[in-house]
Amino acid sequence: MNSNLHSNLFKPDQTVSPVAAPTAVNETRFPCGNCGGVLTYAVGTDAMQCGHCGQRNEIELPDAEILEIDLPRGLEQLEKTRKRGTTESVLKCPNCAAQFDLDAHLHSSDCPFCGTSVVTSTGDVHEFSPQALLPFSITAREAQESYKKWIAGRWFAPSKLKHYAREEHGLNGVYIPYWTYDSDTYTGYSGQRGDIYYVQQKYSAVVNGRRTTRTRMVPKVKWTNVQGHTDRHFDDLLIGATRTLPRKITDWLEPWDLENLVPYTEDYLSGFQSEVYQVALDEGFGHAQNIMRKIIRSDVCRSIGGDHQRIQRLHTKHSDTTFKHVLLPLWTAAFSFRGKTYRFVVNGRNGKTRGERPYSVVKIAIAGLCAAAAIGAAAVTVDYTRVGDYISDRPIFYPGEPFGELRPQLPRY
Repeated sequence: MNSNLHSNLFKPDQTVSPVAAPTAVNETRFPCGNCGGVLTYAVGTDAMQCGHCGQRNEIELPDAEILEIDLPRGLEQLEKTRKRGTTESVLKCPNCAAQFDLDAHLHSSDCPFCGTSVVTSTGDVHEFSPQALLPFSITAREAQESYKKWIAGRWFAPSKLKHYAREEHGLNGVYIPYWTYDSDTYTGYSGQRGDIYYVQQKYSAVVNGRRTTRTRMVPKVKWTNVQGHTDRHFDDLLIGATRTLPRKITDWLEPWDLENLVPYTEDYLSGFQSEVYQVALDEGFGHAQNIMRKIIRSDVCRSIGGDHQRIQRLHTKHSDTTFKHVLLPLWTAAFSFRGKTYRFVVNGRNGKTRGERPYSVVKIAIAGLCAAAAIGAAAVTVDYTRVGDYISDRPIFYPGEPFGELRPQLPRY
């Protein structure tokens, strides 16, 4: 990678890009050849199916390899597009001829007048079109069942919520945009390695009413200067490119079976919503670099070795850095509970479920009381099992006496 990439990539843009007039974009409709109805993707298959007559058409995948794009070249393209300004999408439904605005973050939706599924070409209004996707393999019914099992396992959720979750609520199937980044990294470092050793230390204590001198082992740390380097290849590091869902929610959905990506074709989008990316390529790589730094830092600590590590200098070089733009499937819905809205999502490939939910104050309070009672019972048990320290049935405490061997916690660097 260009050595200036890191320093120049993430400076805030001080210019205001002009907004071009709305333009018409290409749209695709999928008519049934048998009855004229609309074909939509049949979840878990490689076919489209008509909702009226049941006609099925096999999806023909493009004979194209899913390629990685050179990141510096992609950033140059992004910069040129920003100088041209942005456009707004105006669609003309191919079924009823109605014209309507498409939300800026969508490129697959239904006509609000006749319900026809329409897929637009993202290349008309965005710098990069999707190169690959993972089709849905979990149906809406299966996603609903996954959510019910998930909420049933939340002990601190209000009981009324679990009854509420048994009701049927509409789920939306959405393809969410992601960036994937590959990069070879070489990191030079310098720092210190800390090795623990023990020394004897004498101390004074009162035992059976008499002061005596005892010995204990105290940990010390020996620091040694070190330097070296580590290498790591990052492959398909995923960064969510949506702002519709918080990053923590999209991160919850991992892992994804990216080895099963198929070349992008609009057929899989029919009947579903699909978002265009809202997190730009350079911003996404900034998030990717933050993740890489944490992993590289762990690599360096392992390379330094010892019991503790101090890192004084890290310098990472990137090379052969590439990216892809992909779409991944999820089922999503929101529910209102006691005046507040909560969202949940289901991985459209494996049914993994995560979401926001309320907490029961009563259940948390009960758990706290139980925990306090358990700690109190354990403390009493410890007090009455110290052999040889009893007069009658009451324990005696000797000031200054250490309770077992003390090993002070040393800070980690």
